[in-house]
Amino acid sequence: MSALDRALTALAAREHETHRLLERLVLVNSHSGSASGVNAVGNLLIEALAPLPLTLTVTTGEHGIRHLTFATARAESTPSALLVGHHDTVFPPGEFEGYTVDGDVARGPGVLDMKGGLALVIAALHALHEAGALEALPLRLVSVGDEETGSIDSRPLLEELARTTRLALVFEAGRAGDALITARRGVGNARIEAHGVAAHAGNALADGVSAIWALSKYVDRVLGEQGAIPGASASVGLVRGGTARNTVPDHAVADVDLRFSDVAGQEALVAALHRHARAVEQALPGARMTVDVTITRPPWARTDASSALARRYGDAQRTAGLEASEAPLVGGGSDANTLGALGVPTIDGLGPRGAGFHTRSEHALLSSLPKKAEALVRFLLAEHG
Repeated sequence: MSALDRALTALAAREHETHRLLERLVLVNSHSGSASGVNAVGNLLIEALAPLPLTLTVTTGEHGIRHLTFATARAESTPSALLVGHHDTVFPPGEFEGYTVDGDVARGPGVLDMKGGLALVIAALHALHEAGALEALPLRLVSVGDEETGSIDSRPLLEELARTTRLALVFEAGRAGDALITARRGVGNARIEAHGVAAHAGNALADGVSAIWALSKYVDRVLGEQGAIPGASASVGLVRGGTARNTVPDHAVADVDLRFSDVAGQEALVAALHRHARAVEQALPGARMTVDVTITRPPWARTDASSALARRYGDAQRTAGLEASEAPLVGGGSDANTLGALGVPTIDGLGPRGAGFHTRSEHALLSSLPKKAEALVRFLLAEHG
């Protein structure tokens, strides 16, 4: 019996255990703002992988959240395949809890994004070990604890791992038709502050300069130019300001979501934000605008190497009974942005089938987990077996 046949037999025998692990992961709330919850799920991952011949490295961030890297011995001396996941989720405690199964549909926070992806990766690694093939693979698995907030803390770890990575496989939620993601838009945010002059609204209205009015002019300019920069967009998601109904407000704030397909679009969008601020200051004497931009994820552009990787992985998916194609450009960011932008051939969206991630209708199709795990096993053995 070949290593592949042994691995597939072992994988089939682990299906119930994989479902049980997914349930255990989902039942622990691991909102990104809770170090204890995130680390509790991390401990479950460590427990699940403990029987395997993997070296564990724990990197602790400034907020106490731990990021986990598991590596085979061969990964220390050979450019490796990097399997990428995260064990934090978006829902604070009490907002969306529990785990339910109705036929093939499993529901719960993070069941798709991306505890389902972690569960299928663990199943594949166990199957490879039982087949006697894992130790021969140059392989790392990294799971970070802050992906949902932009991976600000874990990015240096990902950048370090990229130096010895031959290819990266990211197990975010699967897309329709099992499409493989080869490009994502970059992501950023901007904090816009408007400063005016406070005054009594009844006795000295003319002496005031309304920060809310200034910010309104700014928002109108930003939204009015939507689509002016190819592949780039700015969405004003939060606005707040003022202290009392009868006071001319001297301070107002807007938080703006930024998306861009390439570096040129990123630079043009940031320049536009500053240009709008200067225009408002000229239009409303006495107002002062400040613009603070943070780029959380660089744009990840499609490359020939990532497209070729998608074709090879797609072959493994089709053999496992799945579909395969290249997804169109994806608007949301992931850790694939960091790795892809560094030139690592990367594909994303390798997690289970499902829908509704980041919503209370989040669900995953349990029947897709063994097929997705099989695709991973087939791919790794074809690449390195």
